[in-house]
Formats: sequence, structure tokens, C-alpha cells
Amino acid sequence: MPLTKDDILKVASLARLELTTEELEQLYKDLAQIVVYVDQIKQVNTEGIIPQTQFIKIENVFRNDINRPSLPREKVLGNVPDQDGEYIRVPKVLG
Repeated sequence: MPLTKDDILKVASLARLELTTEELEQLYKDLAQIVVYVDQIKQVNTEGIIPQTQFIKIENVFRNDINRPSLPREKVLGNVPDQDGEYIRVPKVLG
């Protein structure tokens, strides 16, 4: 099924996009090229090829959690401009 400008206008309307005539023309040209390319890919013989969702080896890139002591509370509170007992007081964000 070939792509039409009406298809593009319908999708633009659903996405609440207003396209100028120039934008519509450029988008039509770009999408038409993409559709032609996808049609070329569809013609490739993929019989016997197992579908995959991952093409690279998956490995955990995060380090292991190590329980370490943090800064002492007194040292942290010594650097704050405003505190309330053992808490840091910050300006009100939501009114």
C-alpha cells in the first residue's frame, strides 16, 4: 500500500501537529523513501534465520553494592546554611 499525503495529514492530525505545505512535501518525500527502503528489506530471504531481539552480549555494567560508612551527621549538618535539629531545612518548593 503506497503512502499518500492524506495518510501523513491523518497522522499529523492525530498527533496534533500543524504542517505547512512545505513541511508536508518534505515529510512526504522522506517517508516515501523510508517506505521504499522497508519494501526492499522485505524482499530479503530470511528463511532459516532465527529472529532475535538482542544483538550484543548482555552484561551487568553496574558495580556490586558495598556497604560503607557515610559522612557523620555532624559533619554534614555543619556545612548547611539552615537546619532544624538533625534535618536540613530547604526553601519551600511547592506553594
